Amino acid sequence: MADNKQKDKVKTAVALGYDPNEDGAPKVIASGKGALAEKIIEQAKENKIPVHQDDKLADTLSHLEIGEMIPPELYEVVAEILVFVDAMDKIKAKDKTRR
Repeated sequence: MADNKQKDKVKTAVALGYDPNEDGAPKVIASGKGALAEKIIEQAKENKIPVHQDDKLADTLSHLEIGEMIPPELYEVVAEILVFVDAMDKIKAKDKTRR
């Protein structure tokens, strides 16, 4: 039965943006469920933007408005994701210099 619940669960996607020179904290730049979530993920992949899957965090962030900064209680978990994204960017940069 757990598999049926997983299949019936509507996908949620939230895109975050952060400019340390302009923003006090990361903010929601896109959010959606179902087909819109699929489109957000597709756009991220097409633009080579790393995608991190965390259903609980996506659900929590989906309650924020577009342009709204994440609340302080989520700073730590989002910081971990930003470190992940930064590491992916560095790996990509190394791969480009090796070619």
